[in-house]
Amino acid sequence: MSAVLPPLPPLPTPPDANEPELLQLGLPGDEPCLRADAARNRARLLEAATRLVAEHGAAGVTMEAVAAAASVGKGTVFRRFGDRTGLLTALLDHSERNFQAAFLSGPAPLGPGAPPVERLRAFGHALLRRSGDEMDLMLAAEPSPEHRFTPAPRRVHHSHVTLLLRQARPEADCELLAQALMGYLDVATIHHLTRRCHMPLERLEKGWDDLVDRLTCTDPPR
Repeated sequence: MSAVLPPLPPLPTPPDANEPELLQLGLPGDEPCLRADAARNRARLLEAATRLVAEHGAAGVTMEAVAAAASVGKGTVFRRFGDRTGLLTALLDHSERNFQAAFLSGPAPLGPGAPPVERLRAFGHALLRRSGDEMDLMLAAEPSPEHRFTPAPRRVHHSHVTLLLRQARPEADCELLAQALMGYLDVATIHHLTRRCHMPLERLEKGWDDLVDRLTCTDPPR
């Protein structure tokens, strides 16, 4: 991850009313509009946390370390982000918003305009690549098991995959099939296959295409 987050582009309006609404990760207690000084403090803390990730990896990001790097009290960091998971989640917010914008309203085949099976293939490839780039941070930000399936981004991803499956296989139990597909894209699974089993992402992409084709009864592309 770079030391400084790039500017966040404006969020486009999804062109398809059937698509899930773009959501940011956020935190339950976040104000919709922060005061100017609070917004500056939040940006300062996130910049400090981003530097720590770049220099020491996700393991180096603690509430105490961020407070020291930003020259503020530890209580300020806790008030802003709640806990370490909330802080790491906020760091992922920028890339998550860009990813959602890409599959909800970006160019095809990831965005609207391509057949549903092509969009499913593109979605898996994009998420696999993103997980490869941000794996350590994603793993560090993983919620506890009882909250694993409730974060807004995962719900948006699941809804998107379910929608595409319904377009491709309207007679199928698309809710359960979407869970099967999302399990393949779980960051812990990707970590195990790439870091422990030394599989290249290209092999995972081919496996994703094969799984999508089998679940949708689609002939693989030539």
